[in-house]
Amino acid sequence: MTTSGISLRSGHRLAARSFAIDGPIDLIDYCTADGFAWLDGDHGFVTWGVAAVVAPADAPSFLATIAHSPAGAPVPDSAGPRAVGALPFGGPGHLVVPAMIVGRDDEGRTWRTVIDDVDVPRPELSADPDSPPSEFGVVAAITRDQWRTMVRRALDDIGRGALEKVVLARAVRIDANHPFDVAAVLAHLRRSQPGCIVYADRGFLGASPELLLRKVGTAVTSRPLAGTAVETAALVRSAKDAHEHRLVVDAVVDALRNFCSDVRTDGPSPLELADVSHLATTVTGRAESATTSIADLVAALHPTPAVAGTPRRLALDAIDAMETVGRGRYAGPCGWIDRHGDGEFVVALRGGEIDGTHAVIHAGAGIVAGSDPDAEWAETQQKLTPMLQALVRP
Repeated sequence: MTTSGISLRSGHRLAARSFAIDGPIDLIDYCTADGFAWLDGDHGFVTWGVAAVVAPADAPSFLATIAHSPAGAPVPDSAGPRAVGALPFGGPGHLVVPAMIVGRDDEGRTWRTVIDDVDVPRPELSADPDSPPSEFGVVAAITRDQWRTMVRRALDDIGRGALEKVVLARAVRIDANHPFDVAAVLAHLRRSQPGCIVYADRGFLGASPELLLRKVGTAVTSRPLAGTAVETAALVRSAKDAHEHRLVVDAVVDALRNFCSDVRTDGPSPLELADVSHLATTVTGRAESATTSIADLVAALHPTPAVAGTPRRLALDAIDAMETVGRGRYAGPCGWIDRHGDGEFVVALRGGEIDGTHAVIHAGAGIVAGSDPDAEWAETQQKLTPMLQALVRP
């Protein structure tokens, strides 16, 4: 575990205070280019500043060392220090303990938590709102013919029995004449993608429909998605999508049974979003050990067959061999952990990396027996649309 941006005296513990906020606020107003955002409809939280950097597995124990006290008016129980971040698709990554959090709970109560004795920088805006991008260059990283070749190669592996499913992704690069405004992009996603968690972490942002994991006390919930179509009726009839979905659900159930009792499933049923519909199943369980944290469960689940494939190791090898642009944090776990080891993580989908005037966005499709390369290309195009529309606007 390492720390960043703080100087700790020997034997000195960090301390945090939480305050109630009076009056209405819009969390988007607090979003910064170098902070974290978690927007679930009209509630969630945003952060800025860095008090510490921790490995995900160390987050609960580190947060438990921070003395936390409410100040003034009563604050929600959910207020307090957290560790936040978007982890890479491959590799362990790290989480940030922010110096400042501003949040609103699902009852409309607003609060802020600040780490004492840590310099909290003034929020740095993502761009000049008076000079929004107005000219764009959009280039696909691979051609449709190259995509067809990738998918056919995967289908050959599946036909030989080496793989049952592999998720292939493609990237699109966007260049603008002025820097992208992160807050404006998040606001657009919040309006246009109801039912999704809108997230941001240091320039990586998007709107995910897929709950990887939620843990509250011993209650554990996952909602894997697999199987996609524009028309809901066609999705429900599709044997190919049902098979793809079952592979994901079985893997999630098997992983959770290593940590949880009473693992149950509810579904599949269609989840209708603004652009596409997915097959969704809710998986619930009860954590058997009081020391099990959401970080333990995330490490066991990720990557599920929804974003990698099955068997996992062979699918990851195929992805490394065939994809031409590294995924980075695309399709990795994104979320937060508190001192109790509770929290929420989504699969970081429908998103991309923004760096000034440059952006890279990804979308993928699950390839199983019966997949059609052109239909899978069209699926990735549908999944790219939310971020394209959020970035490339007049």
